[in-house]
Amino acid sequence: MARGTLRIFLGAAPGVGKTYAMLEEAHRLSRRGEDVVVAWALDHGRSDTSALLEGLEVVPTKHLAYRGTEFVEMDLDAVLARAPGTSVVDEYAHSNIPGSRHAKRWEDIDELLDAGINVLSTVNIQHLASLGDVVSAITNVRQAETVPDDIVRRADQIHLVDISPELLRQRLGDGKIYSGDKIDAALTNYFRLGNLTALRELALLWLADRVDEGLARYRAEQGIEATWPARERIVVGLTGGPEGEILIRRGARILNRVNGGDLLAVHVRAADGVAGESPQALEAQRRLILDLGGSYHVVTGEDPADALLDFARSVNATQIVVGISRHKRLAGLLGSLLGGGTGTRVVRDSGDIDVHMVSHPLGGRGAGPRRQRDLGRIRVAAGFVLSVVLPVLLQMLLSLNPDRNVATAALIQLAGSVAVALVGGLWPAVLAALWSSLLVNYFSTPPLGNLTISDPQNLLALLVFVGVSAAVAVVVDLSARRSKEASRARAEAATLGDLTRSAGRAEDTLKGLLDQALDVFQVSGAVLYSSAGNPGTGGAGKAGWRLVAQAGTVPSAGLDGAENIEEIDSTTRLVLSGRTLPASDRRLLGAFGVHLAAQLERQQLAASRRDVVRLAEGNTMRTAILRAVSHDLRTPLAGIKLAVGGLRQPDVHYTDEEEQELLATIDECSDRLDALVGNLLDMSRITSDSVNPLIRPARWYDVMPAALQGIPAGRVRIELPGNMPEVEADAGMLERVIANIVENAVKYAPDSDVVIVGAAGGLSHATLGGQPAGELRIIDHGQGVPAESVVRMFQPFQRLDDVPQATGVGLGLAVAKGFTEAMGGTLTAEGTPAGGLTMVIRLPLSPGAAFHQTGAQTGGQTRRQAQPALPRPLNTQPASATEATQ
Repeated sequence: MARGTLRIFLGAAPGVGKTYAMLEEAHRLSRRGEDVVVAWALDHGRSDTSALLEGLEVVPTKHLAYRGTEFVEMDLDAVLARAPGTSVVDEYAHSNIPGSRHAKRWEDIDELLDAGINVLSTVNIQHLASLGDVVSAITNVRQAETVPDDIVRRADQIHLVDISPELLRQRLGDGKIYSGDKIDAALTNYFRLGNLTALRELALLWLADRVDEGLARYRAEQGIEATWPARERIVVGLTGGPEGEILIRRGARILNRVNGGDLLAVHVRAADGVAGESPQALEAQRRLILDLGGSYHVVTGEDPADALLDFARSVNATQIVVGISRHKRLAGLLGSLLGGGTGTRVVRDSGDIDVHMVSHPLGGRGAGPRRQRDLGRIRVAAGFVLSVVLPVLLQMLLSLNPDRNVATAALIQLAGSVAVALVGGLWPAVLAALWSSLLVNYFSTPPLGNLTISDPQNLLALLVFVGVSAAVAVVVDLSARRSKEASRARAEAATLGDLTRSAGRAEDTLKGLLDQALDVFQVSGAVLYSSAGNPGTGGAGKAGWRLVAQAGTVPSAGLDGAENIEEIDSTTRLVLSGRTLPASDRRLLGAFGVHLAAQLERQQLAASRRDVVRLAEGNTMRTAILRAVSHDLRTPLAGIKLAVGGLRQPDVHYTDEEEQELLATIDECSDRLDALVGNLLDMSRITSDSVNPLIRPARWYDVMPAALQGIPAGRVRIELPGNMPEVEADAGMLERVIANIVENAVKYAPDSDVVIVGAAGGLSHATLGGQPAGELRIIDHGQGVPAESVVRMFQPFQRLDDVPQATGVGLGLAVAKGFTEAMGGTLTAEGTPAGGLTMVIRLPLSPGAAFHQTGAQTGGQTRRQAQPALPRPLNTQPASATEATQ
């Protein structure tokens, strides 16, 4: 009997629609005439899923008793006896009740497959054994039911049931996954947007690995030896010509063939000049590489090939892309004769780095011949060799002519000396001139065969010969030096142009300048130091220096013993480490110092501007407060004045009910006046930066009773886990923050309950500045706030729509935000799925706050209460943790 086929519907989280998709497939197979039965399927109380069970044959389940409780399980024997063509068995990773034939449901399914029955089943990504720890770290919920990955991989087909995290949260908010009393807690805990995004990525990556396995198996069956490369880092060499765009796009296409990698474009600014560079082309290429997700770098080197290879090795590159022009065949041939062009030498010296030489029809120096930039060691050595060999060869040529004419011999040897000067410079040319003069004197000047000169004219000719040879050598040497200096000056000018353009783009940050210095000067570290005091102390190594910005590695000795120190001003030093810069680079280093000084001044100006803006805002706020005092405070004062005036009239007699009504009016107006004055004073303190919170460990539920005083009973539902960690806060300020937010929610969502939820220890994954934070969410299901009005909502004196001014001056949320930020936290707003507004308070965790986990199924104890008073946490199950295993 042939083994049945297994099809698994894989989901990233509960509620994505796995069971729904499986039942839809069962209906499709049934319509095709196949024999389909439902052996086990749970609708989880979802009406849409329950409706799909209608029209399908359902095999009766069996009941098992365990520890005094009755449980329902799939009846494996009944399904085997029914022997359908296809069986629907939900929850592939389910653990059976002790006493069942198999411990796991996947073992039941394996027996069905052995019997020749096809099976449709479901599993969530969190139930895979290899991902259990990862999912637990993301959600803080440990899964008790898991299934080995290789068992799932044996499935004949795996269908990914995918849904975006936003849509899943919307479905949850609409009540399509859990009942209404579980929605808010689930959204705050397990079904957080970050959790769902991470779980979705895990599902996609896990399935992609299975696709790779299938492809590898196919290659093995077909005898295909080629394999996909691993993660790559591709370096594209740019010359400054128009071909750079072609090379960048080719590098991007190469990178797209692999699963992930880095793309780096490096412009090699060689010392042989940058006349062929186009600043416009380089700027366009810089933008292109950034648009493609890569990074742009500039390096300067004496040799383009060596500089490119050095950069590639420093970034651990796996491939290099360089260009070779199809319009420079002759130049390429000459380059090969002279030792190889840039591309050729990159290939030759690349070692284990793969090199792509991309042919292009555009001009550029990337693959051209190696230009003779200066009189380096190789050329000088070659010049000395020629100075010895060439005069001998020329003299041998002269010996073939029986006419030993001194002038002819001197001219020919002079040509040889000029050639030596062109190759080796001054000293090889001088040596060649002296050696040539000796040869001419010995072989061509009478009397022959000795160094005696009998004719004064011959002596004069030899002296002129030596002088001319030396003069030519001096001219060639000076020309080479001037050419080198001009090339370096052009390179410096191009670098300065880059600095100017970056300043114009407002990208000239301290970190960016230091990163650029690393590339330009080829050093390992660049650090900017500033002296807080004693500017007159001057030199390096003095105490009081502080690190302002850095790139690369920081020298352990600080300013003491640094290789390169640039004094920007009396209080600022730029330090480069890794190699000692030559004196020729000091001018360019000074230019970097000028730009760094300008950037520091820019930051100081920006800080001054912020101070001015804050002062202007404070002045505006004080004006608004005066306006509020003169207008909005009159309403409660008028009510109090009217009620007191009525009570004081001697000729008017009020009943007890009327007196109580007037007294109640006075009390209500007094409370309103107290709240208005309190908010005005708080806002004044916030705008004047005079808020000094007393920060100490605080618990959320300790401030709840006072914060919810005056809130009508039944309007607020509290669901706080008992193991919420302490946060660093001022208890009084935190009480005011929660009170203002809740009052605002009750006011603007009169027909909705307000839910206060929090995450158990470690579950929220909230952070502040990269550090763990505690989080509280206050949720309403009212009309919500449009996205474009969220920022304005936190500004002072703002009211939603046409709410009458008698209800407040619009300072509640502004005060709450100001107090939260004063305590080092944040207050943000986001839309509630299915409508409404959720206010999110994040505060730094207290040092030593306990993060712990209460178990696989409970996920922490929860306090639920409809009344403000909170004497102790109430222990109940949160919806998100109990449902997460389904």
